[in-house]
Amino acid sequence: MHLPIHRLCALMLALGMVAACRDRAVPHSATSTPAALCLPGERGYLRAKLGGAIDTELDWRGASLQCEGGARPDGRGLRLSFLGPADVHGRQLRLVFGITAGPGLGLSHRRPTNVTVIVEGQKQLYATQGEDKCAVETLVQEPLPAASAAARSSLAREYRVAARGYCIDPATTLDGTARLYINRFDFAGLARFEDNELHAAAPRH
Repeated sequence: MHLPIHRLCALMLALGMVAACRDRAVPHSATSTPAALCLPGERGYLRAKLGGAIDTELDWRGASLQCEGGARPDGRGLRLSFLGPADVHGRQLRLVFGITAGPGLGLSHRRPTNVTVIVEGQKQLYATQGEDKCAVETLVQEPLPAASAAARSSLAREYRVAARGYCIDPATTLDGTARLYINRFDFAGLARFEDNELHAAAPRH
């Protein structure tokens, strides 16, 4: 079962993660159905090293990767979701990154980040639950050319968002009984922003 980004909060609420859901508000500019692909060719990718509850090294790219994203409703950051192929155990993971950075700002450094890992179809969720656990070292937001006349006339603008970062504390289940270590991550995905989101003030720290 694929879980598009607009259903992330529904799953969190079902698991009782009300506070986490509020912090991980779904981007209202994201598409309402899962993207068939991420970015053309291998311009979209996700690499991550996981340990603990899930011990694996992810290297997703090309046609096997789905991604989508947009701005937080409060305008204080970005939300990007990556869905990879099933592994040898039949397990399919979704990684969601919430980054405190203004939409479309180009180059940013050292941005606080939330990471959520979902095991699709099994109602298993691990979340860092705070902006002091993970950080993006470098974030690049690059506008993409409009692919069609309809896209050019739309108020939404597409961006390639690339980042690399790390976590210093694990993501955990709601009851804290299982820990998932995310040693490092590196990704490039697609985000769609409305004009008013692009012109919003940058977050302050």
